[in-house]
Amino acid sequence: MIAALVGVIGLSYLCELVIAQPDWGTALFHTVVPQLSDRSAITLAVGIVGATIMPHSLYLHSGLPQGRTPERNDSERRGLLRFSNQEVVIALGFAGLVNLAMVMMSTSVFSKSTPGIADIGVAYHTLVPALGVGAATVFLVALIASGISSSVVGTMAGQVIMQGFVGFSIPVWARRLITMVPAFVVALSCNTMTAMILSQVVLSIVLPLPIIALLVLSSRKSVMGNFVTGRWTALAGGATAVLIVLLNVVLIRQILA
Repeated sequence: MIAALVGVIGLSYLCELVIAQPDWGTALFHTVVPQLSDRSAITLAVGIVGATIMPHSLYLHSGLPQGRTPERNDSERRGLLRFSNQEVVIALGFAGLVNLAMVMMSTSVFSKSTPGIADIGVAYHTLVPALGVGAATVFLVALIASGISSSVVGTMAGQVIMQGFVGFSIPVWARRLITMVPAFVVALSCNTMTAMILSQVVLSIVLPLPIIALLVLSSRKSVMGNFVTGRWTALAGGATAVLIVLLNVVLIRQILA
């Protein structure tokens, strides 16, 4: 179901790119050569990292293989891990491409028609005169699909984390209230766009903690046995964690300056 929802989001933004006609040469160049032109660009860059590699999704992806199928020997465990790793790489890679499509579509349309746009509702209404009703409808479908998929992922991640850390169960109605009420309070009392960006920034700031914990635990033979993380994988993960920490530090220094 999650794959289907993400697929809907990807196809929606692919349609938007066909209609919006971005500057493909500039987009390809800056895909390889990043450019942070001002203070807000750093905030958005950190937010995109947090939105793509969400810290709670690391716990979810680590927990999903456990209940997928019983493994009878190390050979079957190795095959299950290989399948899960491929699944995660494809999922996160596709999520990254969707984020790229979002940014490209936004810069191609909103920077020309309505510079400085700061609300999703305004963005939806702006698309109608800029690209037509069809593009606005596709944008709306993508928003609904992304909202459902992110809510499901967050709920499943919370369930996985609770199973490992909490020794009691919480009724379903209580879980729904605990997770939904704060979201409704924020949506009704704050600027939704600002709240969304800040929440993604917080996710990026928290992200190094589960990454480092994952690297440490998966590198221990006492924990992983024959499935301990390889040296190059550990180095790549460590470099990623350092890069995210440095980006977070730059943003925090910018805020405090």
